[in-house]
Formats: sequence, C-alpha cells, structure tokens
Amino acid sequence: MKQFILTPSMGKRLIGKGMAAHPAVRAVMKKGTLVIIAGTTNGYVAEEILAAAGCEGFSRKGFRRGLVVPPDFNAAGVAAKLEGDVILTGGRWRRGKEISDVAADLKAGDVILKGANAVNLCQRHAAVYIGHPTGGTIGAALPAVIGQRARLIVPVGLEKRVPCNITDLVNALNAPGVEGPRMMQLPGEVFTELEAIELLTGASARLLAAGGVYGAEGCVWIGAEGDAEQLRAASTLIQSVAGEPRCEV
Repeated sequence: MKQFILTPSMGKRLIGKGMAAHPAVRAVMKKGTLVIIAGTTNGYVAEEILAAAGCEGFSRKGFRRGLVVPPDFNAAGVAAKLEGDVILTGGRWRRGKEISDVAADLKAGDVILKGANAVNLCQRHAAVYIGHPTGGTIGAALPAVIGQRARLIVPVGLEKRVPCNITDLVNALNAPGVEGPRMMQLPGEVFTELEAIELLTGASARLLAAGGVYGAEGCVWIGAEGDAEQLRAASTLIQSVAGEPRCEV
C-alpha cells in the first residue's frame, strides 16, 4: 500500500479526471446527451470533460447555485452570473442551456451528473441540500431519471462523508418545523476520489484518515493498493493534481 494526502481541491480535480474517463460518460459523448448540473465539484468535472472534447470558453467562475462558505465570509464579494449548466449532445456543447430546458427530451442511456452535500461511503448513498421550493435542479432531473431511465451519477468529494443513515438524515431535515434547507436522497451512482483512483490506475483505494492544518484542512489520507505498475500510476496521478489551488468560484 502507498498512502497519499488529498486536499478538497485536489479531490475535486481528481474526480473531474475520473469522470472524464468514466465509461458511461465516454459512451454518451459519442451518442446521446450529457448534462453536468452546475456545482463546485462539477465545475472541475466540466473542465475536464470539455477539454477532452476540445470545447473552449468554459469557466468555473459562477458555475454553481448554492455556495457553502465560512460564517464570517462575505458571499456578496464572489457573486457571479451562472451561464447555464453544461449540456453536450453528441459531444457538442449546447451553450446557455439548463437541465430544465432538456430534461423532457432525455432518454435511456443519457447521463446526468449532479453533485451532493452528504455521502455515506458504506451505504453508497448520497443526498443534496434543497433550497428551492419545487426541488431545484434535482427536482427537474428526477423525471428523466425515474420516468425515462436517464443515468444519474453523483460526483462527490470525501470531505462530504457522513456516518449516519442517509434516509434517516433526509427524514430528519424534511420534518415540519426544522429550520434551514431541506434534503433529498439521490438515486444515482456515487463517484468519489476512491472511484477515480480505481478507474484511472487500476489500484484499489480506501479512506484511512482525515484532517490537517496550513491549507490541509478537510484533507483526507488515501491508501492505494495494487501491483507495482498500478501504484506507480497512482503516484503519478496524485502528483498531477498536487498543485491544485484552493477552490474559489
């Protein structure tokens, strides 16, 4: 086993690289529609996928709806206009479109990527905060997922792990009288840094420990296991994201 440290921003970049190589994403880029719903992690995902497709002009700046910041942070100082989700059909970027514009036209085999705010790694379940009274972007996406069998994949960083049962958490936050946002469980495939490492290198990966200071707050220790070639690939992969700056969107 080799051990590696990942900061949250390194993890987001790693997830982006992994999603660009995901078999379902590669297949739908050739034939079908891919929807990348705006979010901070999905900004990295969109960068990697659009770069692989040769599409230029995307910026992660403003590619989000909700934003989690420290209690004393002035969020008004980072206001930015969302230009839309990233929608690609047959590998062609349909600029300015949102999930609500295309959900009714999605079909089996199409892919939707939606981030999350909580993930239980043992259960392989994830959930997202809901601030909009009609369910927000996941509310728009679910008819395509449930009704038309579009595939939902949930890129989510390990820093969002929670130990409790996701269903219990959702029920608690959606109860009458609770203050703050609601929450919805996501019926999709969870894709974290662990899956990215496994997909890109062939090595198996596990979460070992977490935490740090001097910029490593929220970091995770990852253990990668495999043969010599796989561990060399894992080392090269982690080194490729080692200089990733703090996420600012």
